[in-house]
Amino acid sequence: MAIIRRAAAFTALAAAGILALSACAQSSTSSEGGESTSAAVTASAPLPAPFDGDPVKVALVRQSGAGDYFEAWGAGAQAQAKFANIDLQVTDARNDNAKQASDLEQAIASKPDAIIIDHGQTDTLQPLVTKAVDAGIPVIVYDLALTDSTGVITSSQSDESMASGVLDQLIDDVGDGAKVGYVSAEGFAALDRRAVVWNQYVKDHNLDVVFSTGKVSESTATDNIPLVDAALKQNPDVQAIFAPYDEITKGTVQAVIQNNLQDKVKVYGIDISNADIEVITADGSPWVATSATDPAAVGAGVVRALALSLAGQLDDTDVQFPAKTITQQFLADNKVTNVTELRAAEPTLKLDDVVVADWLPAVSE
Repeated sequence: MAIIRRAAAFTALAAAGILALSACAQSSTSSEGGESTSAAVTASAPLPAPFDGDPVKVALVRQSGAGDYFEAWGAGAQAQAKFANIDLQVTDARNDNAKQASDLEQAIASKPDAIIIDHGQTDTLQPLVTKAVDAGIPVIVYDLALTDSTGVITSSQSDESMASGVLDQLIDDVGDGAKVGYVSAEGFAALDRRAVVWNQYVKDHNLDVVFSTGKVSESTATDNIPLVDAALKQNPDVQAIFAPYDEITKGTVQAVIQNNLQDKVKVYGIDISNADIEVITADGSPWVATSATDPAAVGAGVVRALALSLAGQLDDTDVQFPAKTITQQFLADNKVTNVTELRAAEPTLKLDDVVVADWLPAVSE
């Protein structure tokens, strides 16, 4: 039976890898592919200025990675932009910091009505963010840590709630003092915020961290397999692993399976996508819980926050998107096989009450 379960999980991981490669192959244009999020909703008020005339030109400067999470985020942003009469011009640096800086420089020079920056490195982008603000261009950033956010709208998933939610589940499952592993990377705003929560849980629950490893790359899932494989060979008695980014989580899962430890080691991740759900629900999968937002809903939410700001209707300069902890058992009990079904089972993921207005409802399928 263990062999059958292992084969099923490997099949799911192979499918996830194909999806990741497909995402990598998407070109960076103003009409990204991805999980469809159509504006099948009706506004109860007309579009206000500046959206009631010619399309509002917005540059979306991205630093995405492999996997369908980023693809779905982009699709959500596109769908919400279309609803709000926004012409969204997209560039994606794909883990190339120099290219993202160049993309942002070109976006500023094009004098758009606003700029959205999705992920990136602080030291690379902070000077250019300041330059855009000084040029009078409205800017919203998503999951980008800034040393100076003056004049900028910041937005992010609630990384503290995401990490604490899934780590509460870890403690419930394996208890205080358990032998645990940590697979992550430094220098990324979201991962750094999750690391703070992780370190506090380690201290508060006397967790025995037997290994820490991990990296982010253009092939994050694949590149983490040998790192976790080596750690597991040295520490086969580890009880649980926290891998707080779904591409890292998928690599961790495969390393656990190829070491035949899926019945002994529990894996806890962050983020959700169709590929992730396939891995979590595979027979015998060690990935038992994740904490997530719906990436398409978040991409749409970032666009809504910017639109409300341009219309003079956004009160906050920092927008947080709440997350939910989703267990393997919940997916099984609700027969969830994809994100669309997950939204139906957990409607709060739609974020349809976050940064909305009568003229700007959240897009939905």
